[in-house]
Amino acid sequence: VQLVESGGGLVQPGGSLRLSCAASGFTFRNYDMRWYRQAPGKERELVGGISSVGGSTNYADSVKGRFTISRDNARNTVYLQMNSLKPDDTAVYFCNTRKFQRDYWGKGTLVTVSS
Repeated sequence: VQLVESGGGLVQPGGSLRLSCAASGFTFRNYDMRWYRQAPGKERELVGGISSVGGSTNYADSVKGRFTISRDNARNTVYLQMNSLKPDDTAVYFCNTRKFQRDYWGKGTLVTVSS
């Protein structure tokens, strides 16, 4: 299993970014996918997830209405569209999946929201 995040960077408050996570080494369409983030000095927290079947999504209250998770099973990629970004969204964002009760993580991509 390999997960590779991309799309992070520096953005001003109120701006938008789209993160991507390219997956390989497993049958992507059969697995739920999740995005987590870890801010400096804080624990890693769940941002949200998308199911394998039907593509239903769920989000942390802190990002609900601003972030959208989607997936493209043909491209083995999951996305995190982030709008109305705030300084508190500054963090390293990680892609995650769980296979046979084991968690797999990418190396993360840094998002910095600052003016």
